[in-house]
Amino acid sequence: MSNTPITETVDAVVIGAGFSGLAMNRRLRDDMGMSVRVFEAGHDVGGTWYWNRYPGARCDSESFLYCLTFDKQLMQDWEWSGKYPEQPEILRYLTHVADRFDLRSNMTFNTRVTSAHFDESTNRWLVGTDAGDSVSAKYLITGVGCLSSTQKPNIKGRDSFAGPSYHTGEWPHEGVDLTGKRVGVIGTGSSGVQSIPVMAKQAEHLYVFQRTPNYTVPARHGTVTKASLDEVKKNYDAIMEKSRWSTGGSHYDMSEISAMSVSDEEREAIYERAWAEGGFKFLQDTFNDIAVNLDANATASEFIRKKIREIVKNPAVADKLAPVDHPFASKRPLIDTDYFDTYNRDNVTLVDIHAAPIEEITPTGIRTQDGTYDLDIIVFATGFDAMTGTYNKMDIRGRNGLALKDVWAAGPLTYLGVTSAGFPNLFMITGPGSPSVLSNMPVSIEQHVGWISGVIEHMRSAGISTFEAQEQAQTDWVAHVNDLASQTLFMQANSWYLGANVPGKPRVFMPYVGGVGTYRQKCDEVAAAGYEGFTLGKESVSA
Repeated sequence: MSNTPITETVDAVVIGAGFSGLAMNRRLRDDMGMSVRVFEAGHDVGGTWYWNRYPGARCDSESFLYCLTFDKQLMQDWEWSGKYPEQPEILRYLTHVADRFDLRSNMTFNTRVTSAHFDESTNRWLVGTDAGDSVSAKYLITGVGCLSSTQKPNIKGRDSFAGPSYHTGEWPHEGVDLTGKRVGVIGTGSSGVQSIPVMAKQAEHLYVFQRTPNYTVPARHGTVTKASLDEVKKNYDAIMEKSRWSTGGSHYDMSEISAMSVSDEEREAIYERAWAEGGFKFLQDTFNDIAVNLDANATASEFIRKKIREIVKNPAVADKLAPVDHPFASKRPLIDTDYFDTYNRDNVTLVDIHAAPIEEITPTGIRTQDGTYDLDIIVFATGFDAMTGTYNKMDIRGRNGLALKDVWAAGPLTYLGVTSAGFPNLFMITGPGSPSVLSNMPVSIEQHVGWISGVIEHMRSAGISTFEAQEQAQTDWVAHVNDLASQTLFMQANSWYLGANVPGKPRVFMPYVGGVGTYRQKCDEVAAAGYEGFTLGKESVSA
């Protein structure tokens, strides 16, 4: 790439045009007066919500929290329709943000970044794309998302199926007509739980191939009124400030009660109330030890299993849907709309591929160890190569030509989840080692945007050429992230938090479980101490 003519020279390159890319672009370009080039693989802005258009796609953070806060008038003007925003509404919101602040003018769409090499002779990044661009930038900032590289299981005969097949994370923008079709969906994680009830209403017959049943709590999407959303707008400043210093990036009050400190009757009543209210309040507003104490967790897990048995009429199907091999919330907690009710439909069949695994995908359908299923359409609701997948697809090279994917071969190595030693001036928005997927994403995104901007402002004012994590600080941070995770129940499940859904991926817990507020405080302390744990190189060359 070093011999490729430079097509553009800018202060910063930003990869991605979702929440992260939009917010970072506006801060650098409009607030700080920098020249910025944004590259986006999609045809337009939206990030995750540009690609994930499967039936029922919806955010599981409440709508009024799932937004950007840099402009107070924007927050007042935008009208959310309900408790949780659905994919089309989120995409409309991000499109509106891009229009309102003219954020597309320095964006290049339909273009993937394929390489980024740090040039030590100039202290600049040379960024290459699949369109032939070669851009020189002092700062490289990735807003690529934590869940953006789709993962399809390598099932024998996968490509032999004669009908169409789709991944929920790459759903056709024109939609898919399932009317009169025999549809097989593989996977019952978040996208499966959201899409299965919708697909069941359209398909002639829906076969759900489930390997691992999941705990899920009702969303209660229809429980928020316009009046309540208007009331939020009156108190937005306080609500968002509370969210910024919370555990998960929301305004909920965390319970201070142990599940083991109350009577069985009182515990049941608290769970019932939270179940009726729906959403993540079931985890956050019931008891404070569900995520860390197995005995406490067992009470929540059994409560959900009891609800499954109450909802699902066929006892044999209910037993298959009731998780028993992992604690509640040791995998990503899920919220749903009519998920378990769907299995009462005559046109829905649950196929237990834990008991009888898929042996082959054939031209006409799916064959398991105990049966053959003729299908017209196959849907892979099989998730993503989370946190690191997109980074590994790019040829990112730091000092001495060292490849990031080689440095991360045994698991991602970062300091604060935003930088990696040996890669100067490379900043990762919600990278591995930060709260990211364990939080309300826009809150964590804006915290990173602010912190990265603060670093760049400091570099510009102090004549700093390079900003780079120190090896020891990085080692200590990775150890800290994993030590915190070991104190929770997250390590008791094979989840994508650990990369368990990707064959051969190192089993390392990737997000930071210490909480959004605690993490924010740590980042602030590092900055206040003159960016402790970083090496700041003074300007020695023209940049």
